[in-house]
Amino acid sequence: MLRLQRRQKARSCPLSATFRGLSGISRPRAAAPRAGGHSRIPAALSPSPSPVRRLILAANRDEFYHRPSKLADFWGNNSEILSGLDMEEGKAGGTWLGISTRGKLGALTNYLQPQQEPDARGRGELVTHFLTSDMDSLSYLKKVSTEGHLYNGFNLIAADLSTTKGDVVCYYGNRGEPEPVVLAPGTYGLSNALLETPWRKLCFGKQLFTGVVEQSEALPKDILVSHLLDVLNNEEAQLPDPAIEDQGREYVQPILSKYAAVCVRCATYGTRTNTIILVDADGHVTFTERSMLDKDTSRWETNTYEFTLQS
Repeated sequence: MLRLQRRQKARSCPLSATFRGLSGISRPRAAAPRAGGHSRIPAALSPSPSPVRRLILAANRDEFYHRPSKLADFWGNNSEILSGLDMEEGKAGGTWLGISTRGKLGALTNYLQPQQEPDARGRGELVTHFLTSDMDSLSYLKKVSTEGHLYNGFNLIAADLSTTKGDVVCYYGNRGEPEPVVLAPGTYGLSNALLETPWRKLCFGKQLFTGVVEQSEALPKDILVSHLLDVLNNEEAQLPDPAIEDQGREYVQPILSKYAAVCVRCATYGTRTNTIILVDADGHVTFTERSMLDKDTSRWETNTYEFTLQS
């Protein structure tokens, strides 16, 4: 899910996307930057009046439970970048979602396809390379579009968040149009098909997300995060859905009754990470991650980080 609004006073601009799952973002008007570092804090925050939020992102990562990865943290050799990390052999160092103190945000979703090219490059590097580059989001996606054939299907959101210059959010999918686009104000949905493909679970999740975002300015931060986590953990299957069946064919049939929900819960595959990112008008970022532990769907850990954008 993705909702964007123009930088007007006391307004917010949400974006939502899916990383083999589902996500969302919101952005309002920016104010003068304030210096600040980053810290890890408890996920339960004290209720207080909500400042205007210019970005709200809520995202699920769906993956095989056995695939090794690291929980979100600031990188050991680069304290500017915050993300989880893929630790799969041959794909180590890639990520599905990350943000930097410089205001670079990247989010990746896989494109559902029945057969994968085994020798294709790891898609997680697309986010990592953006977060570590000096290229702006549109220029980076233009470069990626010339190399899209080297990867299995993907969707990539790249954003430059600047309290002084304004926010720019761009999209490219290598199974769609040849050129990336700058996303205009509005509400968007992104799952494991192209942007705004009306899968029923995406439309349902987008509706739930929008309902929460419309209340966001009146909600304390901890309550907003809680409501967004409820959206991401909805297990109601949205069936029938011929669009998913046509795209996934025999690959998706065995898990269709589970895959057709916002939160996927199969025996060995499903939603294993929920991420919420909030950015307020002053560039203060709150990053909350809820992650499954030890391949056990009954054990979860929640961590929250806060910092102020340096852009």
